[in-house]
Amino acid sequence: MGKLYLVPTPIGNLEDMTFRAIKVLKEVDLILAEDTRNSGKLLKHFEIATQMHSHHMHNEHKTVEGIVRRLQAGENIALISDAGTPAISDPGFLLTRACVENGVEVECLPGATAFVPALVNSGLPNDKFVFEGFLPDKKGRQTRYLALAEETRTMILYVSPHKLVKTLAEFIQYFGGDRQVSVSRELSKLHEETVRGTAEEVLKHFEAKPPKGEIVVIVAGKSAK
Repeated sequence: MGKLYLVPTPIGNLEDMTFRAIKVLKEVDLILAEDTRNSGKLLKHFEIATQMHSHHMHNEHKTVEGIVRRLQAGENIALISDAGTPAISDPGFLLTRACVENGVEVECLPGATAFVPALVNSGLPNDKFVFEGFLPDKKGRQTRYLALAEETRTMILYVSPHKLVKTLAEFIQYFGGDRQVSVSRELSKLHEETVRGTAEEVLKHFEAKPPKGEIVVIVAGKSAK
């Protein structure tokens, strides 16, 4: 019986790749990558010659069964996403669940995940928090906001840059303009930036300076009165 390794990859700075992650990727029989072109650059940088197959949200339902069979036959397989830890707003859950159900060992290596540094450097309470990932685009978005308006824990969201201004305006609508917000952009990269303040203040900042890059938004929970 083989083993499935979930291997985090850097969210920006290649120096965040761990020695162990490189070792595992060199030793496994196969690497499953969200985008083989993107991951190919990473593997080339670290001189990893292991064969890669594509595994992403559009094909994972069809490929999971075959991957589990290969693991059961004794192959060791690693799963990587484009950046960060697999299965955190990226493919990985379906394969992990299938492995668990079929008695295949799964090991997740510690490593880069975008929301952790964003949460820690936000200055907002991090003893209790809720990870929301990407909010629904249309259907269910308002319902989700109405539920989050009552959430007392710090909230973590992933937001695409072209939706950030709209999302901050929705925060004002549902949470109030004085709700504390922290927006981290391009974490670990050359132009890393964190903007903190009320929802109104942060909205004004990004209205004047349209955002680019990967974005994590931290929102204070509803204060108890």
